[in-house]
Amino acid sequence: MREISLAAGHLSGTTPTPPEIQHHVEAIDRAMLLARFSAEGRFLGANRLFLDRFGYDLAEIVDAPHELVCPPSRPEAHQQHIELWRTLRAGKHWAGLVERVARDGRSVWLEATYAPRMDEHGHLQSVLAVSSDVSLRVEHERVQSKRLWQSLVVDETDSAVIVTDGAWRIVYVNAGFVRMFGYQLEEIHGRRPIALLVPNVKPAVIEEALQCANAGRPFKLEELTWAKDGQRFWNKLIINPVRDAHGTLVNTVSVVTDITEAKMHEIIHHRGLDAMAREIPVVDLMTMICQEVERISPEVVASILAVDENNTLHALAAPSLPERFSVALEGMPSGPQEGSCGTAAWRHEEVVVTDIEHDPLWTRYAALAASFGLKACWSTPIISSKGQVVGTFAFYYREKRGPDEFHRRLVSVCVNLCALALEREAAREQIRKLAFYDSLTGLPNRSLLLAKAEQAIAGAARDRTQLAVLFIDLDRFKQINDTLGHTVGDEVLRLAAQRLSEGRRGSDIVGRLAGDEFVLVLPQCDARRVADVAEQILQGLGRPHRIGDATHVISASVGISLYPGNGEDIETLLRRADIAMYEAKAGNRGSYSFFSNEMNLRAQERLALENALREAIEQQQLRLHYQPQVMVEDGRLYGVEALARWHHPVLGEISPARFIPLAEESGLIGNLGLWVLEEACRQLADWQSRGIAVPSVAVNLSPTSFHNVELPDIISALLARYQLEPARLMLEITENVLIDGNAATLDTIQEVHALGVKLSMDDFGTGYSSLSYLRRLPVSELKLDKSFVHDLAHDQTAQALSEAVIRIGESLNLVVVAEGVEDEKQLKLLRQQGFHVIQGFYLAKPLPAPMLEGWLQKRTANV
Repeated sequence: MREISLAAGHLSGTTPTPPEIQHHVEAIDRAMLLARFSAEGRFLGANRLFLDRFGYDLAEIVDAPHELVCPPSRPEAHQQHIELWRTLRAGKHWAGLVERVARDGRSVWLEATYAPRMDEHGHLQSVLAVSSDVSLRVEHERVQSKRLWQSLVVDETDSAVIVTDGAWRIVYVNAGFVRMFGYQLEEIHGRRPIALLVPNVKPAVIEEALQCANAGRPFKLEELTWAKDGQRFWNKLIINPVRDAHGTLVNTVSVVTDITEAKMHEIIHHRGLDAMAREIPVVDLMTMICQEVERISPEVVASILAVDENNTLHALAAPSLPERFSVALEGMPSGPQEGSCGTAAWRHEEVVVTDIEHDPLWTRYAALAASFGLKACWSTPIISSKGQVVGTFAFYYREKRGPDEFHRRLVSVCVNLCALALEREAAREQIRKLAFYDSLTGLPNRSLLLAKAEQAIAGAARDRTQLAVLFIDLDRFKQINDTLGHTVGDEVLRLAAQRLSEGRRGSDIVGRLAGDEFVLVLPQCDARRVADVAEQILQGLGRPHRIGDATHVISASVGISLYPGNGEDIETLLRRADIAMYEAKAGNRGSYSFFSNEMNLRAQERLALENALREAIEQQQLRLHYQPQVMVEDGRLYGVEALARWHHPVLGEISPARFIPLAEESGLIGNLGLWVLEEACRQLADWQSRGIAVPSVAVNLSPTSFHNVELPDIISALLARYQLEPARLMLEITENVLIDGNAATLDTIQEVHALGVKLSMDDFGTGYSSLSYLRRLPVSELKLDKSFVHDLAHDQTAQALSEAVIRIGESLNLVVVAEGVEDEKQLKLLRQQGFHVIQGFYLAKPLPAPMLEGWLQKRTANV
């Protein structure tokens, strides 16, 4: 379980996260407390701000109940908790002020929104809680209430204080009231405060306040209040009654606090975030923002425009403007004299036009505005986290005027939310693009390629014409990646895509299928023309091109299938073009080949062999041979390596060089690796029980095996079942285990190592990144690749490389094994260089277990 951000449950996946999403997610993550809960009310995770605020580590809260942070033994809090989860399980959002308890017992007050996520059957799956810490505000209110009488004598407090008589007539106001509302006491003496400050208040509210005061209970009210000069702001009024000894109301003391910013955030910001969490379309979200603004300030007409990458404006929301007005502004460019909005986008700053009719900025649009009764406009640019203008937020007025302070505070809340929403929408658009186009080359990806190809085939069927499908695979691309790095590899792929697209007709389709595989679909193309196209492709790809400090020549193998002769649907045509491509690659790389029935027969034979291998693994028809590894210094047995062998009842002995790649290509390598692992442990336990001294057994696992997160548990169970010490099992891995791109692989390796199982890096020195990965892997052994040993006696370069490998091993305190030792001369050189262990035909070929026992017995007798 990891710490979560708002994107944790939405953007994990295989598609890389676009930077646009990351910017606004990080902004929310820094500002809001985020937590996720299961349907049972248990923590699934929380972000760092939440953990810090409550004093917990992530591991301490994962799977803990929601009650962990809820106040204990308070009836009202318990009832609120029950109501919260009843609401969420009904599929409804819940929002409000809640008290929570940190680890050290202190209260944490949150303005929280709980958003449920339901499955297709209407059952609760999980809950996302988005909160703001308002503890300071709540504490401030409490202090105000407690120290009410002290505030009466502190006349310079920022809060407004009002004292009324028993009939609720104003008898005193402090200086804070005068500053806030602009009234002197003599102007309002004898008036009732609620009716004065909240002129549109409902009579029922005043009646409730009177009832509370007469009963001796305080009354709280949050309303939009009006000052003498017409300025508006939200205030919280806490009205405290003062009664005499007989319970008669003699005074009320009211404290008025400006909560404009918090209220704007509550009404607009929280509702906007809630809407985004519910995946509401951006147009609906912007419309909701405009409607809320106009409800709060009925004198304004709100409008939101989006600005695209070409600095062109597009209408998003203007619910109170006629549609004809928005249509007229659609596609308006940003510029120095393009009304308030176009100019604000151009200047990257607000533009206030108090008289549209006579302002030069509105020369082109003044008549349009006048036709709808619009006389003034104030536009504020919406700026993204990257500093780009992504939209404008405009207030139109039906009188000649500019914004007041209340409007500015309102817009400051809205533009940040709009920026977040527009960035989110841009990121979603990018994701939609990524769903159909390859992000590296810009070509259609598999999904779009297949859809376009089916349309082309339908057209060919309708017109009774031929169509060609070319399957193109770059030659030795893996070697480019391994030796020169992925940066060069990516550049090669981009170059190949560019050259495959050169000279294409409008009807031709070019797409990237996967990896280094590309596909061309050519409508109205017969065998003769497609042969010419294939020749042109190979020549075009083969033009030398400089990438970095080196010149590269791209070689490719091309397979061709034709509609309708080789198939009538794209899947069949692709499969047969793929078969033809493999034929071209096997025969002479850098060439093309047409699909034929003979190729199909060979592909069927390969499929039959794959099925036979699957059956052999399932029915345990394979066997293991063991090749001994011997200490150079004294000839003692160091261990044995387990190697899979397959004897088919009909086909006879099948080489590992044939069936191991087949297992990797067909997805059987994982099951094969698990079988080898169990059989090697079983055999080692058998030797152990019979007193045959085999110190350890080495098993070579493919990268696929380490993708299995259950591998550590499987190994642990095998060691326990066969009563083996973990250190007697050696797993051989290659650097391909890490460069295959699976993020969890290293974690699995570390868990296996933690069991006490030893790890060996096989084929060391053959990859460009061996040293960098060696630093990250917990290996205890290196295996010098046999290709170096083979050339050791007559190649000084091989000698220098083997010398470097043994020095690396010694400096890291690792055992170094030389494999592929075939003669005495090689052994002598390896001994001189200081190698610890040798393995190869010089000692013995891989042997079945009984023959290995005989070899050991004979060797012991000779020693």
